[in-house]
Amino acid sequence: MEPKKIHHQTPQIEALGAAPCSTLFGVIYADPPWQYDSGTADPTRRIENHYQTMSDDEICEMEIPAAKDSILYMWSVAPKLDSGIRVLASWGFKYKTCAVWDKVKVGMGFWFRGQHEILMVGTRGKVKPPEQELRISSVIKCPRGRHSAKPDYVRDKIAEWYPDVPKLEMFSRLKRPGWEVFGNQVEYDLLSGEQLYTVQSDTVQCTAEEISR
Repeated sequence: MEPKKIHHQTPQIEALGAAPCSTLFGVIYADPPWQYDSGTADPTRRIENHYQTMSDDEICEMEIPAAKDSILYMWSVAPKLDSGIRVLASWGFKYKTCAVWDKVKVGMGFWFRGQHEILMVGTRGKVKPPEQELRISSVIKCPRGRHSAKPDYVRDKIAEWYPDVPKLEMFSRLKRPGWEVFGNQVEYDLLSGEQLYTVQSDTVQCTAEEISR
């Protein structure tokens, strides 16, 4: 896979472009490290205190190993909704719909105090939606956990919907069975090639019963 030429590559872009991966994935699950205009002089509130971020341009320039017929599930947040649409299109996907994660707990914010994130869905080529009996509500209610961690429920549902399709989780911290992963904080990725599974200590876990309340 030949990476696009970028003037200012981050380690994440360089790593993905160099990854010796011949697989094209039918399912991509991504949680980009969005870069914000913080709007505050308080250095303790910067996202970079938690993880390395990337600009919209850098994320758009990434060359994604997606199959001709594939689906993308990508997390965005309300202030970066326009960026999410732009990245989705740059990666070659057509926006279809979205779900909302209600974090239950109220967070920080400028216009509103944030309590939700957005899971965008895009497709390329011919992709079928989940079977009728497997479809879930577009509102996923689950208390937030560690900073930036997403509910395991979402990943598990995607795997249930597409059990036999090669799946890639981008910007992941942990390797899960059935998924290839890529991220600068993960202990296994496309570069290492090691089958290493770690304790899921930074995840958000909710049962189906809790989510349906």
